[in-house]
Amino acid sequence: MAADDPFQPCQQSAVYAAAVGLCGAQVREVDLGVGRALAVERGRLRLISRGPIWEAGVSEDGKRRALRRLARWPGVTVATPEEGIAGFGLIPLVTPMHHAIWTLRPDLRAGMAGKWRNRLVTAEAAGVRVRRGGADTLARLIAAEGAQRAARRYRALPVGFTLALQPGDLRLWEWRQGGAMAAAIAFVVHGTTATYHLGWASDAAREAGVHAVMLTHAAEELWAEGVRWLDLGSVDTEAAPGLARFKLGTGASLKRLGATVLVLP
Repeated sequence: MAADDPFQPCQQSAVYAAAVGLCGAQVREVDLGVGRALAVERGRLRLISRGPIWEAGVSEDGKRRALRRLARWPGVTVATPEEGIAGFGLIPLVTPMHHAIWTLRPDLRAGMAGKWRNRLVTAEAAGVRVRRGGADTLARLIAAEGAQRAARRYRALPVGFTLALQPGDLRLWEWRQGGAMAAAIAFVVHGTTATYHLGWASDAAREAGVHAVMLTHAAEELWAEGVRWLDLGSVDTEAAPGLARFKLGTGASLKRLGATVLVLP
């Protein structure tokens, strides 16, 4: 990762802090001396997600000690570091997750898997075209994705968080069929990184290969505005192998996060 445009997890960004704060949580930016951490507090629970953000050259022991200092308060501290940290005072609670991180560049298609790129070309040749979305797109996407979430029984950030995001921090694209939205996708932009936030596609959109066109078009436009990293979200090859192949087929790299740990002072 280049030093002048480092990857930044959304959960450690000012964009995330502002939205979570509007949802009623206490947000603290903590200087650790060897890095910084965005901590979200609700009652007696302190959460550090995808952090801290460390300075260069910090030892593993230095990271562990700094993380434990975050737990010196009258409550429970739980952290999911961006990279694994283990040792005395850190009790694993949840095994590490993996995320697909796409490094954007001028020629994105050169890095795509062959089959993925072929499906993209086929969809474009068939006339699939997407366009930028706005407030109406977001409202319809929230409703459609909410119904999809209920049907498939998966968890995601609450609608209140999405509504708390500033319009300027969101980028939306949509595909229409017969005048109605039939697929849409939303990203949160924070610095030179963008994070996948919401997505939905109708059966017709999936058959037409719309999501490949939409994701590629979005990545190309995000690159043009200065975004250099695209976090496509979690990858689970066992529970959702098809989705994992789709994300990694873009040319994204698989990043292993640290385990979620209970932090003792």
